[in-house]
Amino acid sequence: MRASRSLPIATVVALSVALVAGPARAAEADAVAVLTTGSAAGANVAVGDVLNAAVASGTTADFTTASGGTTGIKCAASAFTAAVVDNPVAPGVATESATGHTFASCTANILGVTKVNSVTVNNLPFATTIDSATGAVTVSGAAGAPIQTTIVLGTLLGSVTCVFQANGGSITGVSANTDNSISFANQAFTKSSGPITCPSAGFFTANYAPVLDTTVAGSPAVFTN
Repeated sequence: MRASRSLPIATVVALSVALVAGPARAAEADAVAVLTTGSAAGANVAVGDVLNAAVASGTTADFTTASGGTTGIKCAASAFTAAVVDNPVAPGVATESATGHTFASCTANILGVTKVNSVTVNNLPFATTIDSATGAVTVSGAAGAPIQTTIVLGTLLGSVTCVFQANGGSITGVSANTDNSISFANQAFTKSSGPITCPSAGFFTANYAPVLDTTVAGSPAVFTN
């Protein structure tokens, strides 16, 4: 009897899956992710990469006592650090872990305040998302660990400590490829503790640019797709 040369059904199925899945996987690997470096649609940012940005040259990070106001605290130096947790194919939502946020060289024009001793962000890290469809950047605290800033002020009566927490547990900014920035405007905080010398509320405004991928050689700028 002549021997059959037909492949077993299981083998045929496996080969078919391989032929279909192989190109699909390659295409996904080559697809443009939400975050890239060098240019829009440039090299995809790898999970685990560390991103860093300071306030744009010539600008300050501000905590004002009223939305859009001029009274409050201005910090000439401020920077954030975040690690990339997920960077899916664009359009989509990338996620990061904000691990550091610092402020320095701060001054105040609040009545009775003579100097700013320190500005400290508490409860890091914070979950962060970047939505490529809208450019929205959302930074969120966790249950029992809200986005909180402790400001120590020097006053005519001595040092006072003011603690502020973000309204609604998060702040929202926007990313822009024109200057590789993430900017925040009038993000509302409410005083959670501190004497009457402390303002009852604070509104955070800052423009961080450029955002750089410091894990990659040369620290290229980061784009949102």
